[in-house]
Amino acid sequence: MKAIIAVIDGLNYRIGRAVMWLAVLTALVQFATVILRYVFSIGFIPMQESIWYMHAILFMTGAGFTLLQDGHVRVDVLYREASPRKKALVDLFGALFLLLPVCVAAFWLSLGYVSNSWRILERSTEVSGLPLIFALKTFIWVFAVLVGLQGVAMALRAVIALKEHDDNYTAAGIVRDSVH
Repeated sequence: MKAIIAVIDGLNYRIGRAVMWLAVLTALVQFATVILRYVFSIGFIPMQESIWYMHAILFMTGAGFTLLQDGHVRVDVLYREASPRKKALVDLFGALFLLLPVCVAAFWLSLGYVSNSWRILERSTEVSGLPLIFALKTFIWVFAVLVGLQGVAMALRAVIALKEHDDNYTAAGIVRDSVH
């Protein structure tokens, strides 16, 4: 189980570290777009649309990394003060009965939506827009798979903690120290 967790954690860690640079690139492109538009009165639709693409890719692809780092929003009124065993139980049942079903549903329900987009090679409605809407929609599947995999790792981590009576249990992976 620990080997599976390490593989999933490593995958989401590497992907998250790679896509985090899109935040910087998005800010730079947005800055350039504003300067071009308001200083030079130049509108460049592909540049504007690229901001949407980078934003979507950053958040859809980085969601698994955020879950790895235990960075998702949690109503932790009870969780924060819970014992490690109770935290592991909450994470296990939350992953099995909430997170994984939502990931499966997101993937399953988007099959036709994304497939149809690929079938017609959907592009921007703007004449000079980016011709890659079909590729962008594929990130719905990437999101579902990466978050689903990280949910499996989280559930396995909780199972191990429950079996070993781990008093230092945390939902976050310990990848940041071992993978570089």
